[in-house]
Amino acid sequence: MSLGTWVLVAAVAAGVLFSLAKVWWDGRFRKVVTREVDGVERVSAAEVGAELGERATLLQFSSAFCAPCRATRRTLAEVEGMVDGVRHVELDAESHLDLVRRLDILRTPTTLVLDRSGVVVKRASGAPRKPDVIAALATALDRQPH
Repeated sequence: MSLGTWVLVAAVAAGVLFSLAKVWWDGRFRKVVTREVDGVERVSAAEVGAELGERATLLQFSSAFCAPCRATRRTLAEVEGMVDGVRHVELDAESHLDLVRRLDILRTPTTLVLDRSGVVVKRASGAPRKPDVIAALATALDRQPH
């Protein structure tokens, strides 16, 4: 085989591996690593411009031309309807740049799961699946308020 063929094969293989990794990683909730002094990252109702949920909040950062944001909105709204005391709040990332920077939001959609006191307990970038949202929400519902 020629050098050009080898380069083409390597490029296709790299593309396939990258696509598989992206599919596996997108929408997965992960543990929150904080940079705050007290060890927690907290979001207030004043910062989001809406009341937080009585038991937990699903905070979604979206952008205007984001197709996965619409799918995420539907998923989070369904979960909100299923679990009492849970609130879904969607924010336009461009309109809340200070909060985006503070919370290290790098892409949309990003979903943060907040406990009843506004502490960020889980986060996911990309469109999450409903079972993953419910599992992440269970972490927030089990936490004691700080």
